[in-house]
Amino acid sequence: MRVVPPITFDLSAWAENLRRYLGKALNQLDSKDASVSAAEDGVLLWDREEGYPVVSKNGEWVQVVLEDGKYSGAVTTDQTAVAINTAYALTYTSSIADGIANGTPASRIVFDEAGQYMISFSAQIASTSSSTVNFWFWPRVNGSDVTGSTMKNALHQNGSVLVVSRSAIFEINAGDYLEAMWAVDSTSGFLDATAATAFAPAAPASTIAITRLHG
Repeated sequence: MRVVPPITFDLSAWAENLRRYLGKALNQLDSKDASVSAAEDGVLLWDREEGYPVVSKNGEWVQVVLEDGKYSGAVTTDQTAVAINTAYALTYTSSIADGIANGTPASRIVFDEAGQYMISFSAQIASTSSSTVNFWFWPRVNGSDVTGSTMKNALHQNGSVLVVSRSAIFEINAGDYLEAMWAVDSTSGFLDATAATAFAPAAPASTIAITRLHG
């Protein structure tokens, strides 16, 4: 049915009615509802119910991921273990936090939105023992260890320093929180935050970077 904008003899009122009409028509054209088909690829609409843009692809509406959903953090002081073979959570100080932020306690990194996230972790491990020292690192989501996620490394001599890292994709729900855990089998092992020199900047004890890939 064709809709005609209301017209009155008052030009200012007519102009206001026309503005409202055009705004309503634009919203109807640009917003997704149950009656809108995704049969044609490449149609870009706003999903008002979900609160994000979608595009038609292969007969389905797929979320267009906005810039929100990123985090970068570092641990800038040495981290030591009070007890061996005991799990400790790292607490990061963020330099970027958009849709992801430190929670309570601050070791928790909380996600505002659901989606697939690329999470990249690194740690600089060091030892003051001439014996082998083993380190373990793994993620926890909502207080539960992620199955099959542990990264184990070893140092074999006094003064050894090594950077270990890994990246993985995580399926996250809105409101979930992530913690980076570590443990060591000797208190001679620690996470080393190296001071700046005259020729190089400081090195953090650990870093984490998170980017939202898909909704």
